[in-house]
Amino acid sequence: MGAPHTDTGTPLLVLGGARSGKSSWAEGVVGRFDPPYVYVATAQALDDEMKVRIRLHRERREGLWRTIEAPVELATVLEGLKGRGEPVLVDCITLWLSNLLCSETSGIEGAVDRLCETIRSSDYPLVIVSNETGAGIVPENALARRFRDLSGFTNQKLAAACASVFLIVAGLPMRLKG
Repeated sequence: MGAPHTDTGTPLLVLGGARSGKSSWAEGVVGRFDPPYVYVATAQALDDEMKVRIRLHRERREGLWRTIEAPVELATVLEGLKGRGEPVLVDCITLWLSNLLCSETSGIEGAVDRLCETIRSSDYPLVIVSNETGAGIVPENALARRFRDLSGFTNQKLAAACASVFLIVAGLPMRLKG
């Protein structure tokens, strides 16, 4: 995995497909700032496979990271980090969207808009990871299509709210913005 290169302004959005290396690359960006670091996790350990994924992510990070779980109230958590100056990594937006889809039927777009406002007003280094889900086939069921569409629209809004955007493909960063 290549180390982050050149200047990357924050807030920074890191996009990529599954297992593209986006989380590791984003951790490297945050690691260029002075510790301690804050890892805002949106995943929920609802099954054994997800428990293993979460454990592997935690093991990869050094002891300089503090983890805050925010499966639904992401904007509230980020607002609460203002004024501390600690570098923050959010991983990941698509799991957050999935959590919202499973927990409510309306208000998701408003939650995305609130998150974008929170990102714009952040006063600390902020790196956000999200999956690029729109490059595959059209899903066969309505919920999966809604998730894919919501992910695409959310990534567009996040890209507009962030100073820099990178796409990670095969562990290689490509600058899209900033």
